[in-house]
Amino acid sequence: MISEHLCLIRGGGDLGTGVALQLKRRGMPVVVFDLENPLAVRRKVSLSSAILDKKIEIEEIVGEKIDELSNIDDFASTNVVPVLISESLPPFPISVIVDARMQKKPMDTKIDDADLVVALGPGFFAGKDCHAVVETMRGPNLGKVIWDGYAHKDTGIPGEVGGLTSERLLRSPSDGEIHWVKDIGDLVKKGEVIGSVGDSSIVAGTSGLIRGMINEGVPLEAGMKIGDIDPRGASVDVDKVSDKALAVGNGVMEAVTKWLEKNKSNL
Repeated sequence: MISEHLCLIRGGGDLGTGVALQLKRRGMPVVVFDLENPLAVRRKVSLSSAILDKKIEIEEIVGEKIDELSNIDDFASTNVVPVLISESLPPFPISVIVDARMQKKPMDTKIDDADLVVALGPGFFAGKDCHAVVETMRGPNLGKVIWDGYAHKDTGIPGEVGGLTSERLLRSPSDGEIHWVKDIGDLVKKGEVIGSVGDSSIVAGTSGLIRGMINEGVPLEAGMKIGDIDPRGASVDVDKVSDKALAVGNGVMEAVTKWLEKNKSNL
């Protein structure tokens, strides 16, 4: 039974949340680990937001901050996804681990961390670093499960949305802390100041709707991604998980299903 197998998602940003949503929809218990100061940009659709806000509702699931895993079973049959501050694995066995931190390298993820280890995006070698990799680059292979080899290499250029790529991203102009003068969901015009880091202004590179902003108080480094603007404007619903995140979540669910089928004689 799927419901018997706990899935730990490391990283509760928008992609990790898409994974959690798809797994919960299919009856799989899920828990999310993230940093004390989460780096998620699309905070309205990121379960990691529960770490600072205590609770967040995202479509039909609810992320709720908890301090320990002792009562994890209480959430298994509910729509609640427990969210914890942790950079390490728990001391008990986990059936499935999904590395959704998008660090673009294996970091501390190892193939023997769980019965099934799935990683999102570039930098992981399926069959060596993990059992499976799910493609995160927009295009015909988005959400594809790779059982041997790498996902598409990181080009450094974000996927095209509304005909734009790099122009829609917001990056920190310097080290320091962010102060926003706009909010997620606001419409802005190209060239408009939407925040600052120290004495450096953050200026919109395109007109559109602010879809993501990193939390104020997070220590930043120059060049770090801190937000994004969707050039499609008011037609975008900032409270809806993106098609990309759902496609990636479907890929993870496919990997889990194949793993269960392969090992059903042992379940």
